[in-house]
Amino acid sequence: MNGTEKQNETSMEIPAEDSRVTMGNQTEKKHRFHLKMPQKGRKHSVKKRIAYTFIATMAATLLIIGLINYFFLGSFYIRDKEHILAESFQKLNATGGDSDDIPDTFEQFCVTNNLKVIITGPELSSFVYSNATDRQSLQTLIFGLISGNEQANTKVVDSKDNYQIQKFYDSHADAEYLQIIGWFDNGNCYFARCPLESITDAVGLSNQFYLFIGIPIIIIGAIVIWIITRQIVRPVQELTEISKKMAALDFDARYVSGGKDEIGELGNNFNVMSEQLEQAISELKSANVELQKDIDKKTQIDEMRREFLSNVTHELKTPIALIQGYAEGLKDNINDDEESREFYCDVIIDEAAKMNEMVKKLLNLNQLEFGEDQINMERFDLNAVIKGVLQSSDILIRQKEAKVLFTGGDPLYVWGDEFKVEEVITNYLTNALNHLDYDHTIEISCKKEGNVVKTTVFNTGDPIPEEDLDKVWVKFFKVDKARTREYGGSGIGLSIVKAIMDSFQQQCGCQNYDNGVAFWFTLEADGKTEEV
Repeated sequence: MNGTEKQNETSMEIPAEDSRVTMGNQTEKKHRFHLKMPQKGRKHSVKKRIAYTFIATMAATLLIIGLINYFFLGSFYIRDKEHILAESFQKLNATGGDSDDIPDTFEQFCVTNNLKVIITGPELSSFVYSNATDRQSLQTLIFGLISGNEQANTKVVDSKDNYQIQKFYDSHADAEYLQIIGWFDNGNCYFARCPLESITDAVGLSNQFYLFIGIPIIIIGAIVIWIITRQIVRPVQELTEISKKMAALDFDARYVSGGKDEIGELGNNFNVMSEQLEQAISELKSANVELQKDIDKKTQIDEMRREFLSNVTHELKTPIALIQGYAEGLKDNINDDEESREFYCDVIIDEAAKMNEMVKKLLNLNQLEFGEDQINMERFDLNAVIKGVLQSSDILIRQKEAKVLFTGGDPLYVWGDEFKVEEVITNYLTNALNHLDYDHTIEISCKKEGNVVKTTVFNTGDPIPEEDLDKVWVKFFKVDKARTREYGGSGIGLSIVKAIMDSFQQQCGCQNYDNGVAFWFTLEADGKTEEV
């Protein structure tokens, strides 16, 4: 690469973050790389270059022809006249050279070539033929040429056995002539001449005409060439614009000018290349998206694992400490009475049961979040499921002295996993029972909204702080930790509800009221449903 090319390029270093992306046991390192981006310089139009080249070539050609005419056309005319004079002599010599033998076409030949002709007898005193009005003066000139008196004014151009072609300067007329003098085979003398002034005038007129016609030809030719060049360059310009868009990763542009020449073939190749590049880049983008999803998923899984271990450690710390403390008390016989030992054993059994229940819920939640739990979507009666949950929870409801309002009438069919929906309702009901206050009322309702059925479980009691409404679905989150510990809650139930609803691709949420809190979820409705 030479210096000029180096000046037209800018070396731009794009530092990629020297970060590492860990996937399994593999580590990928992003390196620095360089791009050479050409700077925009002065644009040289192909159309102008072609047009200027054609115009310059045409002008140079016309100039060369004009110079050739100027310097060589006169000599060419003179040589042509010499040939005409020789031809006139040979024609008449072939016919005999007598007046009766001169053809009629010879007269026209002389007029056409501006020839003055005199044919005399051998002694030069008699005239055989003449088309000149001043034949007496020409006859005198012939005597002078033969006698040598006009030698000073004569220059021999060509000489043959029986004729001689000369350039003659007539001092009386101040004119120069090209003439021929010779002897026919029958002895007659032949003399013919034409003025060189007419040749010079013809050459000058020809050059002048050539100049006058040459300039318009150049102008007209330039216009025609400019138009033709536009037609030729237009496909190239179209290809240039397409290439610019392709460089900007825009592959929508297509070459439409067509044509079966090389440019048309190039345009078709551009279209094919554009389609293939667009497809390749699309596939790369899709692959990158999938790769990014895998990386994000792995990162999320790792984060969930760390969070899981941290939360489990925190949640198990208290029951393990209690079990350890009471177990050591039993071992050391801190209290010898039977009632104390039974109390210690009850605490250990209760804490162990709580840990067992929490582990089961964690395993269930883990399967839901990682998509390992199979979803069995089926059509079932939602009212029947709610009634079943209320019946199985009847003892707990009576212990809490709760008043449950639910008037499930006709069957209400929805789509979902019946077992998991039962778990959702159970968790909502358990949560409502654990947070009852005021008049201890729980109200369960089902309402159709569009193509879904919205089920709401409301309980009277203190509202949830507004800043915690979105956090109740997070694992191990507890609004009132002391109260949660009191009734044995783990902070996992609502997280299980959220995971189940996400697996159904349905919604769930909670809302504060003046006298309590309502938790709700939606299921896909089936057939005709009525509000319950």
